Amino acid sequence: MSHTPVASPRAAARARYAIPVLAAVLVLAAVWSLTVGQYPITLGDQWRFCLRALSGQPSAAGEQHRIATVLCDIRFPRLLAAMLVGAVLAASGTAYQAMFVNPLVSPGLLGVLAGSAFGAAVGMLAGVNWTLVQVFAFTGGITAVGLAVAMAGSGKGDKLLLLILGGVISSALFTALLAAAKYVADPNDELPAITYWLMGGLSRADGTTMRLAGPAFCLGLVLLFRFAGRLDLLSLGDEEARSLGLSTGPVRLALIALSTVLCALTVSIAGLIGWVGLIIPHAGRMLVGPGHGRLLPVAALLGAVYLLAVDDISRLAFGVEIPLGILTALIGIPFFPLVLKNARKGWS
Repeated sequence: MSHTPVASPRAAARARYAIPVLAAVLVLAAVWSLTVGQYPITLGDQWRFCLRALSGQPSAAGEQHRIATVLCDIRFPRLLAAMLVGAVLAASGTAYQAMFVNPLVSPGLLGVLAGSAFGAAVGMLAGVNWTLVQVFAFTGGITAVGLAVAMAGSGKGDKLLLLILGGVISSALFTALLAAAKYVADPNDELPAITYWLMGGLSRADGTTMRLAGPAFCLGLVLLFRFAGRLDLLSLGDEEARSLGLSTGPVRLALIALSTVLCALTVSIAGLIGWVGLIIPHAGRMLVGPGHGRLLPVAALLGAVYLLAVDDISRLAFGVEIPLGILTALIGIPFFPLVLKNARKGWS
């Protein structure tokens, strides 16, 4: 379990500083993000609010009360959601690429995004409250991946190939079901709601949602980091991994289950946000090399910074908020050829 891919000397040198530097950048970006918006809040306002909270003083009336409301009820939950969703998508994408030994794989490979989208659409058609819509989305994602794994398990031959084929079939099935749900939706009410949600966004991330999902995200990331050594072996291919003593089937199944739960949680909170799980792992690999002990936390930090920055752009660049899924695609598509051109350096 101690086999670790050898990074280039330059990547090894960068790796020593990557995590503390990225962590500092994330903190600075978070503090700045809290100051910007339709209701400007200066750093001095934030400092006074923190001092008041740490000293246990009750909330002041008037302007200070409004600042506390904007920070605690609106901006901080959204900021936390952006960082955690970005970190989880990037770390899950890193795990998927190692599991399938393929730099073009993303967390949606096994159908979790299509299943979650269909689940959310069903919830909106049923007219349930937003919390239950999130539960429907989470359940849909788990069901889709479970179907892909079941189809792969029922076949004979290369299990990795069967798993990919199962994911393709499951994605196609739930995409078709989503189209059917949109076809029967009320065009004046339900269809716009489903379409907007599918574009991705954090406008519904409130304090209650993050109190429930935040610990699950953090626990899932910690568990994923603990698989770093096994991901190093899986990225060598099944035969080499087994020759080094790894039980590839159970480890891959555990990683799929963990990554699926995390991705389904992101979709239930933020809708469909693509490209983060595909692009960021490559950027992290080019920065610190292929060893997952360094790569997973670096990818998580990069993903958190990236989605936080994109969310700020979506809120501030135009007069209306732009869905995150549109922006991540517009940024990721032109960036992808550049990343792919250099990806092999880090992958090997």
